[in-house]
Amino acid sequence: RAFDVFALSSSREGLPRTVVQAMAAGLPGVATDVGAVSDAVVDGETGWLVQSGDAQGLGERLIRLAEDPDLACRMGEQGRARVDEFSLVHPAMLTHPEPRRVFIVGGGEGATLREVLRHRTVERALMVDIDEEVVARCRELLPEWHQGAFEDPRTELRYLDARRYLEETSETFDVIIIDISEPIEEGPAYLLFTKEFYEIVRERLAPAGVIALQAGTVSLNDLDCYSAIQHTLAQVFPVVCPAWASVPSFALPWGFSVASKQRDPRLFLSEDVDKLIADRIRGTLRYYDGITHQAGFLLPKHTRARLTNETRVIEDNHPLFAWS
Repeated sequence: RAFDVFALSSSREGLPRTVVQAMAAGLPGVATDVGAVSDAVVDGETGWLVQSGDAQGLGERLIRLAEDPDLACRMGEQGRARVDEFSLVHPAMLTHPEPRRVFIVGGGEGATLREVLRHRTVERALMVDIDEEVVARCRELLPEWHQGAFEDPRTELRYLDARRYLEETSETFDVIIIDISEPIEEGPAYLLFTKEFYEIVRERLAPAGVIALQAGTVSLNDLDCYSAIQHTLAQVFPVVCPAWASVPSFALPWGFSVASKQRDPRLFLSEDVDKLIADRIRGTLRYYDGITHQAGFLLPKHTRARLTNETRVIEDNHPLFAWS
């Protein structure tokens, strides 16, 4: 059997971006992100990609891409629909009473930007991503993800270190959405998970400001990132709302957080969320509604216990790594 694309990623959330990198490099075969992966075997009979071994003991994982070269992108699009509609964008945007100025950290493929721009109140969406080439390739190769969001007149793109930008600017924003990869040692993102960074973010928020971010897996045996991130946020923000969602392309249940200076999205009634969606969001959502909103903040007992007992605060000089 012949397969057009095999993608191997060292990040549990990295499959779609790895496919993009393979396409951008013109590679018809195997694209490999080195890092946590210790070995990989492609089974030519079954078409399964075997990824195994990282420092956190993730163990073997199987990802089947099949003969269809577009399957990986469709998997990613399905997963991103859930990430962007529920967990990352809309809860934070609807928590704010009238978000006009939105700052996006990362989000290179444009899906987060796409969902932000569905909100009628938005006047400016500033997206700062460190990798101009990734954004350019996504604009070219993944139109089904960004759906023209980069060309929207409300969009402003800058290719910079987002932390430095926030440190140096005097602007304030109603909502800040942090759409970045996991904290990997020597990677570009680990200093965007620290108490010091969240303090910078807080200072750049308007009085009713809200932030949203991905917070790692919430799988049964791997809550280290999730619980430490939530506890770190709680040192900075008066309202911290841990959440989770099932994201098919990540192959694991995934964690998120909404943090706020004032309002608590967990207190919103289902019917109130549905009305906000009808009043403020253009188009039809495939995943997120009032019931889904409430469900996302309902955590299993073992997860709540872990959050209650967490003591670690992530700091610049004591960073957290998903794996080394």
